[in-house]
Amino acid sequence: MTKNAHSADNQQERLSQLGNYIAGFVDGEGSFNVSLRKNLNYKIGWQVVLSFNVSQKDPTVLYIMKDVFGCGIIKKRKCDGLFSYDVTKPSDIKRYVLPFFNKFDFLSKSKQKNYQIFCEIVKIADIRPLSYENFLKIVDLREILNEGKGRKRKYNKKDIIAKESSETIRQASNKF
Repeated sequence: MTKNAHSADNQQERLSQLGNYIAGFVDGEGSFNVSLRKNLNYKIGWQVVLSFNVSQKDPTVLYIMKDVFGCGIIKKRKCDGLFSYDVTKPSDIKRYVLPFFNKFDFLSKSKQKNYQIFCEIVKIADIRPLSYENFLKIVDLREILNEGKGRKRKYNKKDIIAKESSETIRQASNKF
């Protein structure tokens, strides 16, 4: 084996170790989220915001992750002083985040489940223009994403349907 081939093997091994480390770190500390924002500039009246994030007191690993992914931002949150690494640009999520976690899988069943749901939402959200039917599919999937204690949502499915129903009624009454 040549010296260069051996060096390339070592580099591949280091990259693999780093990938597994990051996947394990995200398995415990990361989150895949979908936010909904009421936005009348969108045909369906809602904006779907995809997000991958990790928060920590010490930003060291977050800077490594930003370097590995080649995208996203790191910011210090005012509410709790934690640093947060966030990727919210859909093209970056599709181009860098998803392929990475397709290669370096999670060990926990709950993170695997949430990641698969997130991937399905990304696929549906990528269909342009986003139809109201596909928006409702995203809403349904979002209801089961990150289930459990501590999950906070500004809008849940009941809120969205209630808002849409009351808006439809209001618009209909304005016609008479």
